[in-house]
Amino acid sequence: MSDLTLGVLDLVPVPSGATAADALRNSVDLAREAERLGYGRYWFAEHHLNPGVAGTSPAVVLALTAAATSTIRLGSGAVQLGHRTALSTVEEFGLLDAVHPGRFDLGLGRSGGRPPGEHSAPPPTTPVVDGRTPNGLLIPPRFSFAHLLGSPRVALQRRLLMLPGADSQDYAEQIDDLLALLEGTYRSPEGVEAHVVPGEGADLQVWILGSSGGQSAAVAGRRGLRFAANYHVSPATVLEAVEGYRAFFQPSEHLDKSYVTVSADVVVAEDDATASELATGYGPWVRSIRTAEGAIPFPTPEEARAHPWTEEDRALVRDRLDTQFTGSPARVADELERLREATDADELLITTITHDHADRVRSYALLAEEWRRRGHTLGPR
Repeated sequence: MSDLTLGVLDLVPVPSGATAADALRNSVDLAREAERLGYGRYWFAEHHLNPGVAGTSPAVVLALTAAATSTIRLGSGAVQLGHRTALSTVEEFGLLDAVHPGRFDLGLGRSGGRPPGEHSAPPPTTPVVDGRTPNGLLIPPRFSFAHLLGSPRVALQRRLLMLPGADSQDYAEQIDDLLALLEGTYRSPEGVEAHVVPGEGADLQVWILGSSGGQSAAVAGRRGLRFAANYHVSPATVLEAVEGYRAFFQPSEHLDKSYVTVSADVVVAEDDATASELATGYGPWVRSIRTAEGAIPFPTPEEARAHPWTEEDRALVRDRLDTQFTGSPARVADELERLREATDADELLITTITHDHADRVRSYALLAEEWRRRGHTLGPR
């Protein structure tokens, strides 16, 4: 068996016509199914002010899911540190680890309270010709998030997440504080110790999530932490993200060599046509995110087809639609293997959204079956 393992990334999507409570029940059920199928990790994302996404607090959803499962590793993908402190994060995950020891991944991200912006990083060394890597992975043109900077909704989210007058801590310093609190080595500039109970000594895997080869990749690499790159969020920059992380990597007590997982949007069905039908709602859903209106409840195929598309709409979502892997189990597995080869990932993280919960569960089941048929493992090393 090879070591190309798969995990699950869950945004706790709310289907149209359903409620947030329905979405939470669906996610807990999917986590149970993922555990039964043999997936090794199950992560929850954090999003705010999105009518169609109920995953607002990873720690709370993780507590609910841990109580309903027994062996699968659970984690955050990611806790948004822009509006949080290192202490509050260590305390929350310390509580989780105290009740369910050794089961949690603490995935950390820069967003949340920090305004979105462009990044600068050296270009990747992997050649991309006509939008393709040498093995054929699509690397679309870079999408600009500049229009979000002036969005009233983004500004409102920042205002509601942050205490009045507060500023986000420098990200690298925040990660250092968090690691020191976990390890019991924290000292204030005045030399005062802080010991977190529960939290200090918690058996957590710490991950950094990043979409570029910038600060997140540098923080993860220089501190010898695991890194998660986002092909599903920013496919144009996945190569610079993983290559930047590896260039910065220094061995640590956490890892002796770099370790990467890469995310992908996936919909699997018995045949290509059925998978394409199940994925129909993805375009309007991504559009709602990219226009800063907030993720809408995931539409049915019929509702999605009724959306009046403009050329501007298509341009907003083209990179995400073109890089979503949809189709039969064999077709999607081929694409995932191509993604792994192009990025040299140690693991892949699969996120699947369909309107019907049963179709979503079936997608993961079909992929797991095909993955094993090819001689791959599902659980992490």
